[in-house]
Amino acid sequence: MQRGIRAFLEGHGFMEVETPYAVPVPGEEVHLSPFHTVRNTPQREQEPLFLHTSPEFAMKRIVAATGLPVFQFARVWRNGERSALHAPEFTMLEWYHPHLGLDGLMTETEALIKAVLPPTLERPTLAGPSVTLDLTQPFERLTMTDAFQRHAGLDLLPTEGNAAALAAAAHCTLREGETWEDLFFRLLLERIEPAIGRTRPTFLTHWPASQAALAKRDPQDPRVALRFELYASGMELANAFEELTDPTEQRARFEADRAARTAQYPQRPDWPIDEQLLAALPHMPPCSGIALGFDRLVMLACGTPSINDVLWINA
Repeated sequence: MQRGIRAFLEGHGFMEVETPYAVPVPGEEVHLSPFHTVRNTPQREQEPLFLHTSPEFAMKRIVAATGLPVFQFARVWRNGERSALHAPEFTMLEWYHPHLGLDGLMTETEALIKAVLPPTLERPTLAGPSVTLDLTQPFERLTMTDAFQRHAGLDLLPTEGNAAALAAAAHCTLREGETWEDLFFRLLLERIEPAIGRTRPTFLTHWPASQAALAKRDPQDPRVALRFELYASGMELANAFEELTDPTEQRARFEADRAARTAQYPQRPDWPIDEQLLAALPHMPPCSGIALGFDRLVMLACGTPSINDVLWINA
């Protein structure tokens, strides 16, 4: 699988890169918990470091410095995650393509997956019978607005930020302390994800702007961001953005995420804002980037419901 992906990306002009795993800034995603370590210097000083949750920040700096399309098979770490689809340490395939928009990245992603997987696949699920996936058809492209209208029977965007309005539109009971974001993800998990990507992969696109901290807003509708996730056979395979390159807006989003993380997880360690990334963003060309769970792609190829079945050793 790795050889096939490398051949595809190198054949399309990408350069493979490698970035540090132990970093001073592991990422800014609110709900991800990093592993924490300490680097001892020869001067007997100590520097806090974290195992990164994604190589995204470093790879964007490479794109800003070179203008080249780049990819990486990166080991990444997310503390506290363990399920049939999650492992605390796993392999993430990320690639960044300058001067390519979100539609172009969907086309490229579809071509890559079709290049390394057979035309039809069967994968048993933990909750039910096997799912047959047909890769000979074009992948579905479905906006978040249309997905909620079709599968949850509601108009999503007018409710943003108002948990009670979303609960009323969804005809469900708002749980104690549940925010709009909490309910959005509950409905996504319960009503949208089980209904998409079943017989052919689905790109779920144009997310509410509040749910895409590293993506550009859609110039046609600033309520949504240029983001997609890819679903296949009941799994989320990939997450992608048309990348935000405005350092002022990116700093404001980072600060909002940091405040939310401190409020929700006060026991977690803190780290500085990635000033090197913010300094690089003005030099970054228009670009789209994607993070694809490589282990999950191998799960599809092997027809297995558990990530443990495709890891060489289960830690």
